[in-house]
Amino acid sequence: MKRAFVTGVSGYIGGSVARRLVQDGFAVVGLVRDPAAAGRIEATGVRPVIGGLGDAPLLERLASEADVVVNTADSDHRPAVEALIAGLRGTGKTLVHTSGSSIVADEGTGEYSERVFTDDTPNTPIPAKAARVAIDRRVRDAASEGVRSAVICPTMIYGRGSGSKRDSIQVPMLIGAARQRGAGVHIGPGRNIWSNVHIDDLVDLYALAIEKAEPGSFFFAENGEAALGEVARSIGRMLGFGERTVEWPLAEAVAALGVEAASLGLASNSRVRATHARALGWLPRQIGLLADIEGGSYRQDFGPK
Repeated sequence: MKRAFVTGVSGYIGGSVARRLVQDGFAVVGLVRDPAAAGRIEATGVRPVIGGLGDAPLLERLASEADVVVNTADSDHRPAVEALIAGLRGTGKTLVHTSGSSIVADEGTGEYSERVFTDDTPNTPIPAKAARVAIDRRVRDAASEGVRSAVICPTMIYGRGSGSKRDSIQVPMLIGAARQRGAGVHIGPGRNIWSNVHIDDLVDLYALAIEKAEPGSFFFAENGEAALGEVARSIGRMLGFGERTVEWPLAEAVAALGVEAASLGLASNSRVRATHARALGWLPRQIGLLADIEGGSYRQDFGPK
């Protein structure tokens, strides 16, 4: 039986990927920071190991014992990435690292941008994302050290996770803000656009990359895009508030959510095309973001009772 080691297994992406690996016949070990979560993780078929990203010797050992390593815990933790690479160096085994498409985002105000990126489009990231881009490059360069490495770069993720954490971050955050205000909410005018991907389609891409990716690969993950004003209207309709939306001033959103979630997230543009993933054979099949908000998992979980 092949062995997999997954970091971030108690999270939305990591839990869903780990569950898929279990279904695909892997013996999966998951890094769990909180001992109280171990039972929940074990119930998904994953063997929990208590530890954190700061424990480099543990990460290196667990990586060395696995055939496949998937890092979903923290896109910006360089020492953890170095430990995982060290554990796999010279083995030809697989490392899949999770980034995020904010690497091509602007410092947003809710305005529209026409910039669209493929996997191969040159880009100089905003300063806040330079370190993440450098980590992505480090993972890809590990191919020259005998690691079958790949980077998957998701966009805005939606849908029900299949691990112990069922909900994403951005859309539930906007639903909470809408409930407080009695209308769909967007930061600034809401003309900014994010590409998006359903969690089940994203998990399919991880499985495909584990099976087929060439060493040093990079994959954006997207299956459509939407302006945040459209997302706000869909949330408003789902909650029974009708078509009206309200503008959340950027300064107030930053004060409430922080710069990362507000200016670099929900107020920014992040528009990409998953050219490499589709060339690999990835075929997204799930319901689109707006339809899922209005008639899928979000209505089921957050809509009017």
